[in-house]
Amino acid sequence: MPEQSNDYRVVVFGAGGVGKSSLVLRFVKGTFRESYIPTIEDTYRQVITCNKNICTLQITDTTGSHQFPAMQRLSISKGHAFILVYSITSRQSLEELRPIWEVIREIKGTEEEFPIMLVGNKCDESDAREVQSAMGENQAKAWKCNFMETSAKTNHNVKELFQELLNMEKNRNMSLQLDGKKNKSQKGTRKIKEKCLLM
Repeated sequence: MPEQSNDYRVVVFGAGGVGKSSLVLRFVKGTFRESYIPTIEDTYRQVITCNKNICTLQITDTTGSHQFPAMQRLSISKGHAFILVYSITSRQSLEELRPIWEVIREIKGTEEEFPIMLVGNKCDESDAREVQSAMGENQAKAWKCNFMETSAKTNHNVKELFQELLNMEKNRNMSLQLDGKKNKSQKGTRKIKEKCLLM
C-alpha cells in the first residue's frame, strides 16, 4: 500500500543535550528554553501546501539516548529526510552520530535517495568550540550529505536548515515561503514537481 504522499516526515537525531528539541521548537513555535529536558520522542507538525492541497511537514524529535533502538529504526523506516545534530562544543556528540548514520544507510539504502543534513548546533558558543566548521564539512562530504551550522538560541540558520532540507528533496519542490502567491517568472519551470509552501 503506498504511503500517504501529503505527509513529509523529517526525523531529527543526535546525542542528548545537543539542542535537537531547541532547534525544532525554535522552528515550529519560535521559542527557546534555556533548561534541558530530555526527550523520549515528540512529533511536531507544520501545515504546508502542495499544488493547493494541504500537506503536513511532520518533524519527529527523537531521544538523545540509544535506549530505544526499535523506536529509532521505526522512525528511520518512516522518515523521508533526516537531520543529524551535534554540538560544536562536543566532539563526542559528532562521533555519536556515526552509528545512527550507518543505521539510516542500512535501512534506507543509498543516501542519494533521501536528504540528510549534518548540523553543528550551538554556534553561538564559539568560545567553547571543539568541532571546527571544516571538520563538520569534511564529515558531511564523507557521508555525502549537506552541512550547516545553527544556533537555536540566536535563531541563526534555523529556518534556513529546514528550507535547505526541503530543497534537497528530489521528488517534490517544497518551500517554506509564507505567502502562497505564484511568481510569474517561476511559473511553469517545474510543472512536474509539487509546489509546497508553509502556511
